[in-house]
Amino acid sequence: MKFEGPIQEILDDARAHMEKTIEHFKHELSHFRAGRATPSMLEDIRVEYYGSRMPLEQVASVNAPSPDLLVIQPWDRSMVGVIEKAIQAANLGLNPSNDGSVIRIPIPPPSEERRKELVKAARLRAEEARVAIRNIRRSHKEQLKKVVKEEHISEDIHRAAEEELQRLTNEYIGKVDKLLAAKEKDIMTV
Repeated sequence: MKFEGPIQEILDDARAHMEKTIEHFKHELSHFRAGRATPSMLEDIRVEYYGSRMPLEQVASVNAPSPDLLVIQPWDRSMVGVIEKAIQAANLGLNPSNDGSVIRIPIPPPSEERRKELVKAARLRAEEARVAIRNIRRSHKEQLKKVVKEEHISEDIHRAAEEELQRLTNEYIGKVDKLLAAKEKDIMTV
């Protein structure tokens, strides 16, 4: 159902906020490695480069030539040691080795216990995303009540708008659950 004026704006705003929550959740899930090497595993690493902290991908290329190996090729050879230290300092449980020009990081498959820990952490992130979506619903429901009171909008339209807000909430919580199920399957597959 399409609403008019401020009610539709509130619903559109709620959808936009819920979409941002889903994007953030996807980003969080990308950090849970399922035993396969991906360059995104290192995207949060910052390295010291000429006095400023730079993202790793701005000082080197990061590739995954095979499912169990990451290769980092710094653009400046003098950065090899700095990058290696930054990866170790990031506490990702990775053991980089370098040959003076390239850094190789073998990615061991996670143990059964580690995979269960990863699933538990992913479920925690999913619950945080669900709570965020419910908080968006709550704040936008308050906005709806305020607009209904100020604009003297009928109870039927108010009820329909709240039902639409609940439908949106259910839709986005369903998306969280789908993403979580796919990630759990990905993590637990050996």
